[in-house]
Formats: sequence, C-alpha cells, structure tokens
Amino acid sequence: MPSSYDQLVAQLKRAHTLGTVADLLGWDEQVHLPPDSADVRAMQHAVMAQTQHVAAADPFIGQLLGELEANEPCSAVAPTPADQAVVLRHARRDYDRATKLPADFVAEKAAHSSRAFHAWADAKQRADFSTYAPFLEKHLALARREAELLGWGDRPYDYAIDRHDPGLTAASITALFTELKRGLLPLVTAIRASKVQADPHLFRAFPVESQRVFLREVTERLGFNYRRGRIDVSLHPFCSGTGADIRMTTRFDVDNPLDSLFSSIHETGHGMYEQGLPLAHLGTALGQAVGMAVHESQSRLWENQVARGRAFWRFFEPRLRALFPAQLAAISSDALYLAVNAVEPTLIRVDADEVHYNLHILLRFELEQQLFSGALVVRDLPAAWNALCAEMLGQTPKTDREGVLQDVHWSSGGFGYFPSYCLGNMMAAQLWSAVRRALPGLEEDFARGDFSPLLGWLRDNIHAHGRRFDTLELVRRVTGAELSPQPLLAYLRERYGGLYLK
Repeated sequence: MPSSYDQLVAQLKRAHTLGTVADLLGWDEQVHLPPDSADVRAMQHAVMAQTQHVAAADPFIGQLLGELEANEPCSAVAPTPADQAVVLRHARRDYDRATKLPADFVAEKAAHSSRAFHAWADAKQRADFSTYAPFLEKHLALARREAELLGWGDRPYDYAIDRHDPGLTAASITALFTELKRGLLPLVTAIRASKVQADPHLFRAFPVESQRVFLREVTERLGFNYRRGRIDVSLHPFCSGTGADIRMTTRFDVDNPLDSLFSSIHETGHGMYEQGLPLAHLGTALGQAVGMAVHESQSRLWENQVARGRAFWRFFEPRLRALFPAQLAAISSDALYLAVNAVEPTLIRVDADEVHYNLHILLRFELEQQLFSGALVVRDLPAAWNALCAEMLGQTPKTDREGVLQDVHWSSGGFGYFPSYCLGNMMAAQLWSAVRRALPGLEEDFARGDFSPLLGWLRDNIHAHGRRFDTLELVRRVTGAELSPQPLLAYLRERYGGLYLK
C-alpha cells in the first residue's frame, strides 16, 4: 500500500500533468491555431482549466496533507525528510489557494485569457487600443476578484506580484527599483552624450533560413536539449512547458538578425532552467521553478552577460561570417561587437539595449500600480503610457502598436509579471559576479565554445534546488549577499562604460 506521502505526490503530479496539457493548448494557440478557430480554443481552455483546478483542489489532497502534517511522512522512494517538508509546505499553500477559487471562476478566467489574446493580436495589428480596452478592463476586474477570494482584497497588486514571485511586494520592489534608477540615470545620460556611436542598423538582407541555422547551432552549443524541446515562430517570443517538453518561439526579421538571435538565447535560458530542474520530482515543489524573477535571471544571464560578451563572439563570429559572407564583408569585428552592444533609446522593450531596458520595466511597474490603485483607468492607459515614455525614454509612441499594445503579457492578465524582468536582471548580474569568482577561467571556456562549466554551475546552485528556497533566500545562499541593484550597476558600468565612456 503506497504511503500517504507517495499518494500525495501522485495526486500533485496528476494535477500538474493536466496543467501541462493546458500549456500545450496555449503554445499551439500562438503557433499553429487557424485564425477562425479561436472560439473553440477558448472553450477548450475553459474545460482544461476547470479540470486541472478540480484535480488541484481534490479533497483527497487535503486529507493527505492533514495526515502528513500530523505525522512524520515516510516513503521508501521519497527524498529526505527535509525535502518532504519542502513538498508539503508548497503543496499546502497551493492547495489552500486552489480550494478558495470556485471552478467556474477558473474556467471564466481561462476562457477570457484566450479571447483576450486574439483581441490583443488584432488590436496590435490595427494599432487600435480602444478595441482591446474592454478585454483589459475585464482582466483587471478578474484579478481584483481573485485577490479578494484569496484574502488579498486590500492588496490586489501585491497578490499579482506574489503569484509570480512569492515573498516580494510592491513596497520591497519599489525600494530596489528606486535605488537602481538613482544609479542608472547618470549612466544613461553619460552614454547618450558619448562621441562613440554604434550602428545598430548595419544588418540588411539576412536570409531567414540561415538565421534559423545559426540560432539552432548557438542554442544547442549553450546546452539546450532539443530532444526534449523545440523552437517555432510566434508573434511574441516565449517559452512554455516543463523540462520534459519545452516549447520555445522566436521571430525573424531579415534586416535585424540580432532580434531572433537574442530572443532565442533569452528563451533558451528559460528552457535550460526548466530542463535543469530535477525531472524525477516534476509536479512537486522539488521539480518546479522558484518564481519568475529567478526564471528571468537565467534567461537574461545567457542573453546578456554571456551572449553580448567578447568571448562569446570570439567563438561564434567566424560561423556567423561563414553563413553571411556578403552581408558581413564590410563590417569589422569591432563594429560588429559594438552593434551587438548598441545603446540607443527605443520604444520597444524587447528591442531595448541593456542600459535602457530597465527603464521600460520601471514604466510598466508604475502603470500597473496606478491601475490597481484606481489612480488610472484603462481607457486612459495609452495617454499615461505615452507620457511616461516621454519622461523616461525621451520618445513618444506614434501609435498604440509601438506603445501600450507592444507586449503580450496583459493579454493573459499577467499583471505583476513585468517587475520580474528587472529583478531578474539584478539577480543575473549578482550571479554573474559570483560565478566569475567561482570559475575564473569562464571567459576562456566561452572563447573555446565550451559553455558547460557555466551551465553546470547554474544546475548545481540554482536549478537543482527547485522551490526549496524563495528568491531572496536563494540569492543570499548562492551569492552571500542580499539582492541588490549594485552588482547590475557595476556590470553595466564595466561593459558599457568600457565601450562608450573611454
């Protein structure tokens, strides 16, 4: 007879597996779904969300948790008692939340997310926010209702943050972002005044098929396992799935090959994190990611600290030139490297350089807080967005497409997600400083095309722990310091100061 603990794990894995089916529906929706099939997909999402919710809120899970919390769990095949405690702690938290959400609410939210995605895609194509505004208003109402159902009615935005990064709040994030902004703005000003100017527009007529070959070679060399994953094309790049089946997407532009390359490397960082989580514990806290800030730290570290570094390009530049000999014939290695690290204000977050990128996140964080506090209503969001763009980036969107409609996240009600990008940048820089101390020959490894020492270090120090530690505790354990914007500021000054402030 299986122990109570083993029965609990079986129930958790069943609920998780149902969730992965829903993830596949979402992936297919953005990659392959015929345009006139959206209504059917919304119904499918609703049914799957309701089915998964019923499994996650099964009273049998509550019964097993009660038994295990009253008695020390035991299992011949389970991990150590300390690991069992991690599983129980998170299972209790997840179960309590699931049981407080009515199944019809979960279904309604899933169906609305599906419909809202297509409304957003259509509105973005036509650069018309007004047609999408009612969908965003409903998302906001659903988010507030969910927070209230779970006892966060007086702090709905803190709940939105906690869904992505447990333990963090708007106040704690504000303190970190304020310190970052104070140190970042002088660097932005100095670089904008620099006489050194990169040309990010060097690239013209790079065939998509050759781009596809290059990014596949790069991502495989970094360590992504394509036997448990794939990469396709979507409107907005993303990564979904688990370590057993990762679905990544990118997008291509013949006149901007760096867009597909760096978005692919970014999503590869997400994918390798999932592939590094203990597969045997998939479906329990020991086989799940800590939260989105840690997730973004993995994607941003590979995208920026690694792939924008000189050592990376010492290895990959010859292959890039072999694939695009005519396009790169007149471009020197120095010009290529400077273009890779071009600093130029842009209205589009995913195209932003490292120096400006965090300003885009500060903008979205401010707007989300205003939406949840009631200081800003949805219909006035484009005007508020444009005003903050002018203030922070020195530019104003000409259309909603390059302004308030540019990101996919709100189309799924993903409030509270955006801060994870900036938090992930901070964590990535802090991890980068720690790994360079631990592995002083890292740059030489990269120049030889060997990225396994870094991936191995991340596997041991980040991936292997699952959700054993929360974000802030994980940072303390791995780096020996509290999460801080100072390592990020130091890294930006070192890399971009060296290029632009000579």
